[in-house]
Amino acid sequence: MKFHRSIPGLALAFVITVFLGACALPASQTSPQGAAQPRVLAAETFLADIAQNVAGDRLTVEVLIPRGVDPHSFEPTPADVRKVADATLLIVNGAGLEAFLQPLLENAGGARTIVEAAAGLSPREGHTGEHPEGEADHAHEEGDPHFWLDPNHVIKYVENIRDGLSTADPAGKDAYAANASAYIARLKELDAWIKEQVAGITEARRLLVTNHESFGYFADRYGFRVIGAVIPSVSTAASPSAQQLAQLADQIKATGAPAVFLELGANPQMAKQVAAETGMQVVTGLLTHSTTAEDGAASGYLGMMRYNVTTIVEALK
Repeated sequence: MKFHRSIPGLALAFVITVFLGACALPASQTSPQGAAQPRVLAAETFLADIAQNVAGDRLTVEVLIPRGVDPHSFEPTPADVRKVADATLLIVNGAGLEAFLQPLLENAGGARTIVEAAAGLSPREGHTGEHPEGEADHAHEEGDPHFWLDPNHVIKYVENIRDGLSTADPAGKDAYAANASAYIARLKELDAWIKEQVAGITEARRLLVTNHESFGYFADRYGFRVIGAVIPSVSTAASPSAQQLAQLADQIKATGAPAVFLELGANPQMAKQVAAETGMQVVTGLLTHSTTAEDGAASGYLGMMRYNVTTIVEALK
């Protein structure tokens, strides 16, 4: 029996997969107290940081997708399959973000608990883009998966992760609950800080043009108007047509949007083409899908959001 439907888009906050092959459960970590602990793996770096804040010093959360790698285009290696095979608890964003996940789980085999961080949140609609081959972008038919760019949605992430960790490690339930409450307080502080920063931008200049459709939840929360995206899809795997780029240029000219914002690692060629036609500024380096290294500008989720907000506000003032 399975307790979830096919990924992407799990329906439960955490689900238990069945044995796909006859293999032993992966080895567990050992806590400082000597008790066996679950091996926890998070799909993205920002998700691993959130989970680590809930886990505290009781266990270590490992990460699947390397820093700086876009989860929309991530292709697992044999080493990644082994990471999943060894995990007893796998934390994913869900909502269609990890299009690679179902084949990865099948290749890994075994059994593990899966926590979908975004479970329980209602997605805003996202456009279905087209790949270069002309195939529909079926991975994101369920809507926009970028919930984490509104820290209020991350409260639900924290609650789901707390419940998943508590089920996998009942002895740590109280610690996970306390850590979750403390981190939720920090998320509320972040939300208040973002509102203060955005207040310095006139409403007329709260216009967002991005590389792909990722800042919808952020815009809804903080009063921005999304003018368009270079890639008109919630997935960076899509490809814009010449007509779509021309329509974006027309929208920018009509609204006077001052900047186009690109994620770290995004190809700036098409954005520069639009900027040359419209006279807008190209701002690179937003951290939408990944944190930085420990000595970088944003080694955790909270820092990632502060970095993005500071970059956006400075460009739009």
